[in-house]
Parts: sequence; structure tokens; C-alpha cells
Amino acid sequence: MKKWIAIFSLFFITGCVYPDVKKIEIDMMNSDQDSYGTVLLQEVAEGVNMTIDLEGLPPGEHAMHFHGKRGSVSHQYFTSAGDHYNPEDKQHGLLNPEGAHAGDLPNLVVGEDGVASVEILAPSVTLSEGTTTLFTKQGTSLIIHEAGDDGMSQPAGDAGVRIACGVISKENQTMKEVTENETEAPDQKEE
Repeated sequence: MKKWIAIFSLFFITGCVYPDVKKIEIDMMNSDQDSYGTVLLQEVAEGVNMTIDLEGLPPGEHAMHFHGKRGSVSHQYFTSAGDHYNPEDKQHGLLNPEGAHAGDLPNLVVGEDGVASVEILAPSVTLSEGTTTLFTKQGTSLIIHEAGDDGMSQPAGDAGVRIACGVISKENQTMKEVTENETEAPDQKEE
């Protein structure tokens, strides 16, 4: 009986470590660890809705992709983020008849003022469990490149160097929620 209680307790504790996350806000950083702003990822019936609120980027079109590893803002060009997220082993490019990678996204258009405030749907990924979840064991990242993606060139759309990175992980979201809760002022009771 004690054995079953221990096993049940282990499952209960493990299940509480990372709750089922349906929404996560990621900070987009440059290689100097300065923030460009945030991207809110939210699970919807059609995939993942991305609410982008960034400033300070160079004006023009920029490729944006999910990458298959947890990136690090301490590495120049964010090479630690690995290749495009491609769990279904497809060809690169939203225009490619043999594609696209799950991580391929439409180009981000940044205004002359350096601001990008837009919503984009990522229909090929999920925040839920499954083959195309963004919450993989090795982590995933959202990368913004210096130029636009041509939608066909292999392996990455001829988009140039990586200029911004945001890490996607349940661990980061859980830590952020705890930190935000700790910084909120406690309710004051009048006595």
C-alpha cells in the first residue's frame, strides 16, 4: 500500500511542476540582451496566435521562425537556437509545395519608426502536447532575421543573420508567473 501511495504522490507532484500552459509571453532580445519587447503566444483552435509588440527593430521585412532548440541571448547570432523547428521533416518555405517547416512564419513587417505591432497565426504548431508542440524537451525559440524570407530557398529562406531571440519554455513561464505574484502588493487589512 505504501508503494502505491508513493507512486501516486510522485505522479501528483510531477503533474504540478509545469501546468498545462495555453498562453506564454516571451521577451525578444538582441545579442546585447536588450529587449525589443514581447510576443504573446496563445493556443487557439487554429494553432497558436502570436500578438507581437516590438520596437527598435530595423524598418522593413524580417523573416521570423520558430527554431528547434532553446536559444541563448549570450551567443552572437543566436546559433544555439539550432535550425528551424521541423518535427515533420518537411522542406523550408511557406511557398514550397513540399513544405513548410512547422516553424516557418510569415515575414514580420517593421514600420519606419521601428515598431511592429501585429497579430499572426502560426497554424502548424501548438502549445499542447503532440508532435508539433513548442514545449519540447530541448526547448524552442522564436528568431527574427535581418532580412525577409523568400519562402523557397533551402534551408532557411535566404533571410540573413539572426537579430533577435525569444526563448519558449514552460519553465520560463512558470518562473515569470511566480516572480510576478511575489512582486504584487499584499492585500492590506484595515484594523
